[in-house]
Amino acid sequence: MNTPHKLFNKNLVLLIVCQGIFLTNNITFIAINGLVGLSLTNIAWIATLPIMGYVVGGALATSIVAKYQKKLGRKKSFQTGLIVAILSSLVCAYAAYSKNFWILVAGTVFAGYYSANGQLYRFAAAELTHASLREKAVSWVLAGGILGAVIGPNLANWTRNSFDTPFLGAYLTLTVAGFLGLAVMHFIQFPDETEVKKELPPGRPLSEILRQPVFVVAVIGSALGYGVMNMLMAATPLAMQMCGLPFSDTALVLEWHVIGMFAPGFFTGSLIKKYGTTNMMGLGVVLNVVCIGIALMGVDVYHFLLASFILGVGWNFLFTSATTLALTAYRPEEKDKAQGAINFFVFTTMAITSFGSGALVTTNGWSFLNAGSLIPVLITGFALFWLTRAKKKAV
Repeated sequence: MNTPHKLFNKNLVLLIVCQGIFLTNNITFIAINGLVGLSLTNIAWIATLPIMGYVVGGALATSIVAKYQKKLGRKKSFQTGLIVAILSSLVCAYAAYSKNFWILVAGTVFAGYYSANGQLYRFAAAELTHASLREKAVSWVLAGGILGAVIGPNLANWTRNSFDTPFLGAYLTLTVAGFLGLAVMHFIQFPDETEVKKELPPGRPLSEILRQPVFVVAVIGSALGYGVMNMLMAATPLAMQMCGLPFSDTALVLEWHVIGMFAPGFFTGSLIKKYGTTNMMGLGVVLNVVCIGIALMGVDVYHFLLASFILGVGWNFLFTSATTLALTAYRPEEKDKAQGAINFFVFTTMAITSFGSGALVTTNGWSFLNAGSLIPVLITGFALFWLTRAKKKAV
């Protein structure tokens, strides 16, 4: 009789905690960087450049992180990312204190290296448990973001006026979170990769991996799914402030948005195994359309809250499923370049949407931004339809 494999072990649980710390940093940055940026510049449409800097830094760091992980393994790369998280939070704190917009942008670009590492936690999760449970492992590590959902927005709200400089306390608290992440990461043991990689062939060229229909759709689902979510979430604090709503309401909306992003992770893996990756990605696309419809109906707090929550759930289904789909498109020896390529597309899309969200919401308004978001959502839906037809023809 076969003994059932266990999903959870010490390493996976600790990685879930690290994901929570990573999302605390990520969500706090998104919650406050646009508002701090707006307070430090007279040019409203560049207010979200500090958010854009975070993802541009991530995009620039993806190839560096991929090479570093290939050479030295997961653990040392992840630890380096956490050290960068600590230092970049201190730079942002100084920028807020000295009221220097461009130092704030530089600090968030620097922080992107940590983001590029944190985006690989979900792939590392699949290596910490049995292969038959990788969908659930990916899903549960993403679910660890629920810690960031609760801590991030509330951290920004609670520490907003801890000092004379607004949000200085939030940046300083993130340095503490970075040290906590380092302590947790110290106790995680990743599979020994160095000896295994010596025995593996070099694998296919990246260009060949990129040409696979499955990989193309996985990239589209990951990049555009994250891009739409990022564009609407980054603009939400600015839009709510423009509508005269207090920051306490903004923190509440962001909290429920991120709960929507990561709470489904406790069961998304099971849904993927039951219904398949493409069906779950399709459900994510439908929820994105519903979110946009609600956002276009009004600008009361409950419109923002409900739309943001549904946006988060849609992102979870789309992104988790796209990540699982990507795992089928490359071999073990190809993982570093394949994962690096996916994250590069994700970060590049996020960079464009981060800047575009601030520019569009401050010049054309919240409704225009939401209506425009339908374009990438429909592109993702068409890509899924194309892949489904291609699979049926291949049978």
